[in-house]
Amino acid sequence: MDLSVGGAYMKLLTESKDGIQAVEFSDKTPYTIMFGPDRCGSTNKVHFIFRHKNPLTGEYEEKHLSSAPSAKTVKLSTLYGLIVRPDNTFEIRINNESVKTGSLLKDFSPAVNPPKEIEDPDDKKPSDWITRSLSKERVIIRDEDAPLEIPDEDAQKPEGWLDDEPLNIPDPEAKKPEDWDDEEDGDWIPPSIPNPKCEEAPGCGEWKRPTKRNPNYKGKWYPPEIDNPEYKGPWAPRKIPNPKFFEDLTPSNFEKIAAVGFEIWTMQSDILFDNIYIGHSEEDAQKFAEETWGVKYKIEKEKEDKDNKISDEELTVSFLDDPIKFLQQHIDEFIESFLEDPLEAIKAKPYIVAGFSAVVIFLFALLKLLFGLISPAKKASGKHKKTDEPTPDDNNADKGDASTSKDDGNEGDSETETKKTTTKRSAKKTPKI
Repeated sequence: MDLSVGGAYMKLLTESKDGIQAVEFSDKTPYTIMFGPDRCGSTNKVHFIFRHKNPLTGEYEEKHLSSAPSAKTVKLSTLYGLIVRPDNTFEIRINNESVKTGSLLKDFSPAVNPPKEIEDPDDKKPSDWITRSLSKERVIIRDEDAPLEIPDEDAQKPEGWLDDEPLNIPDPEAKKPEDWDDEEDGDWIPPSIPNPKCEEAPGCGEWKRPTKRNPNYKGKWYPPEIDNPEYKGPWAPRKIPNPKFFEDLTPSNFEKIAAVGFEIWTMQSDILFDNIYIGHSEEDAQKFAEETWGVKYKIEKEKEDKDNKISDEELTVSFLDDPIKFLQQHIDEFIESFLEDPLEAIKAKPYIVAGFSAVVIFLFALLKLLFGLISPAKKASGKHKKTDEPTPDDNNADKGDASTSKDDGNEGDSETETKKTTTKRSAKKTPKI
C-alpha cells in the first residue's frame, strides 16, 4: 500500500450491550485496539493504541505506544501485524519482519498504572532554601591600580601638524540672507566648512599622544569558587500516597471485541484492505499470511523488478542521444521522489533544483523586461526644490520672455518683490509686550 498522505487504521470495536451498527460507526465509536499506518507531514508511524479501563473510576483512557515504528511507503502490498501476548509483551511486524517489541506496562504513554506516590501540591519551598551549589560571594583580594591603557611614549607628533588651526572654519563665501531679522531670528552665524589648510597637513588642533595596551595591567583578582557549604540540593515537594493509585498487572486482558472497523483519513484513492486475521494462534496467523499476502507480494515484486529493469535500460539514453527524453526521465524521477521525501530528492538530484531555479529567474526577468517595454515612460515632475540655481523651467521661461519689453519685465519684478515683502512681514509673530 503506497500511503503518501493520510491515515488508515483498523479498529477492534468494543462490545456494546446495545450492539454495533455499521451505519453508526465513526471516529467516536468506542474501540479496544487501534492499529495501522499514519503519514501526514512530518508524521510517519504505525499507531498502536489501546483503551484501558480505570478500575477505580470506570473511565477509559487511551494508551499510546511511545517511539512507534515508521510506516512502509511502497507501491506493493504491505502486511501489518500486531501480536499481544498474555505476558503483556507485544510485537509489531511489517512484511513478516519484526520492527518493534516492548511491554504494555512500560512502553505506553500515559502509563497503565499511575505512580504510588505523587508530589504534595500543598508543599512549598522554604524561603531560606539555598539553591546555588557554588558560593557566589567573590571577595576582591587585590585591585590593580595600573590602568588598562597607557600613553604611547614612543609616538611622536607628525611633522607639519598645525596646532593653531581649527578643524572647521566659518564659510567665507556664506552671506547673511537679506530677509534675516536679528531680533526675530537671532544672531546669524555662518555655516562651517572643513579647514582647507588641514587637508594638506597631517592634522590640526591640539595633538594628543595615542594610547596603547598596558603590559603591566592584571585587573582584579578573584578567589576560585568552592562548593557552597549551605547548599542542600535541588528542592522538590515531598511525596504523599497517590489517592488515585491502582495496579493492573494484566492490561493484556482487553475489553471484549465485537466488530472490526476501518478508519481512513486521506485524499488518496485505491487504499484496499484484505486478508484480515484476528485470533490467538501465532502459527495460524503466519500460515495465513504466507498463503495470502506471501503469494500476492511475490507476484508484485517480480513485476516491479521487471519494470525497474526496463526503466534502467531506458535510462541508459544519454543527453546527447535524446536530450528531451533524458530530461523528462530525470524530472519525473525527481518529482516522484520529492513527494515522498523532499530533502532526499534535493540531495539526490540537485541539478534539477538548479535548473528549475534558473528557469524561474529567466521568466521573471523576461516578464520584467516586457512590462518595461509596454509601460509608458513617466513624465518628469514639474515641481522643483527651491534653489537659487537656474532650472530647466527657468531657462525655458527666459526664452519665452525674450520678446517681452524690458520695461514690462522690470514692472513685473517690482510687483513680485512687493508681494514677497508683504508676505514676509505679515508672517512675523506679534511681539510680546
